[in-house]
Amino acid sequence: MEISRSSTTDENTGLSAVIKSTARQLLLKVGAGGLSLEAVADGSGLAVTDVEAVFPHRDDLLTALVIDAYNESGAAMEQADQAAMDADASAGARLLAVTRALRKWSFDNPAEFTLIYGSPVLDYHAPQDTVPPASRTPAVLAGIVRSALEAGELTPPRRTVAGPPLLLPEAVELFGGVPGAPFSDIIERGIVLWSNLIGLLVFQVFSRTHDSVRDESAFFDFAVAVAAEGIGLVVPAGENTD
Repeated sequence: MEISRSSTTDENTGLSAVIKSTARQLLLKVGAGGLSLEAVADGSGLAVTDVEAVFPHRDDLLTALVIDAYNESGAAMEQADQAAMDADASAGARLLAVTRALRKWSFDNPAEFTLIYGSPVLDYHAPQDTVPPASRTPAVLAGIVRSALEAGELTPPRRTVAGPPLLLPEAVELFGGVPGAPFSDIIERGIVLWSNLIGLLVFQVFSRTHDSVRDESAFFDFAVAVAAEGIGLVVPAGENTD
């Protein structure tokens, strides 16, 4: 019985990989809104019932693709951060390394980037299972900001957020608590940095800056450095990576 269960698990894992690979190819052609189990079955050379045995509904397949995309992009950032830390890089250099890694992943995987950061898919609601993978990107950024704060690499802001904190408990937990003055609004500032990063990538992946700047890679580095000023972090000027 153990051998039978192991064989079935291996078979389902292999089938899942084939289905998801075909689905990713279809994302490039028809987008997430046009994805269907029938189209995936046809593209995989499988019966629809075989696809449904692994992913009963289209939303189950979409969720698997969303989780994979968040995990893969998050892993790329984590690996870049670890390499930068191994090289004794400053927090600013670490930030540049991880944002460049996310940029590379985004350009290498435009369909998956669009799936998680593009327009919402009609009638699809991401389940709670997608939250931990989605948290990997802000967790990397939060770790760098926290390290910069502890190392004294941040410049105190000239103005603070007026009024009470604007945070949900989950954001405070991710960062590890609210720092004292003058950095009591650093989490809010970190969220601004995160949103600026994703917005910048949307502009670049969807070709919104190609007719405005002559060197998009250098502009990306510049934009990250400008956004980092909002949290008081200096990002070193780097060489063009294109």
